[in-house]
Amino acid sequence: MSKIIIGRYIPGNSIVYKMDPRGKIIATFLFIVIIFLANNWLSYFFLSIFTLLAVWATKLKPKVFWDGVKPLIWLILFTSVLQLFFTTGGKVYWQWGIFNISEYGIQNSIFIFIRFVMIILISTVLTLTTTSLEIADGMEWILKPLGYLKVPVAQIALVMSIALRFVPTLLDQAVRIMNAQRARGADFNSGGLIKRIHSIIPILIPLFISSLTVAIDLATAMEARGYREGAKRTRYRVLKWSKYDWINLGYFALLTLILLLTRTY
Repeated sequence: MSKIIIGRYIPGNSIVYKMDPRGKIIATFLFIVIIFLANNWLSYFFLSIFTLLAVWATKLKPKVFWDGVKPLIWLILFTSVLQLFFTTGGKVYWQWGIFNISEYGIQNSIFIFIRFVMIILISTVLTLTTTSLEIADGMEWILKPLGYLKVPVAQIALVMSIALRFVPTLLDQAVRIMNAQRARGADFNSGGLIKRIHSIIPILIPLFISSLTVAIDLATAMEARGYREGAKRTRYRVLKWSKYDWINLGYFALLTLILLLTRTY
């Protein structure tokens, strides 16, 4: 669990770090949308090349990104297996009752696996190269039009920022609690499913109490610094759009065009 990197920021000085958080957030959402345009091996090939280039551009070690994918690999495999056994079409290689393995089933299961891995990698690029404060500022700017509809945009951005910031904190706290329980003789890796569920209960209670303590301390600190809900504020760091952001969106426009052209391949 300590290797889960969701919400973690790693300092760096590559081109990706110099991009405006608004551009990176928009690009991430665009990637999640356009990935569904891929429907054959050629389109997934171009998507894979683009994803690997984005990972390479961060100048971070590949192991960091593997640590982001590894905790979810079993969930991805489970989803792929469901596609494998329940998708019909093409040549049937094996069938038993409602289960079957067909040509389209194998293809779709591989596509689903690749799709989930690429989404996780691109999302990891965003969180590793952008601080939680920058993500909150970017989301607030993107959601700003909703403010005219009386939507509390600033509060939504603040909640997202706090959530991103404290996900790794709570995970680290969970690891410390588990290590303390192991020192007292607890075993989390043996026994059946029911026994493992019971062994997790002693972790949840102290973790819940710790979360409440952190939340109370944060609220006290915000009040001490004069935070007021809905108040207008100046910013120490002003978001600035640069040439790197135009290049980034240009790459996404090119990728979208390639996917549209390769759909009929």
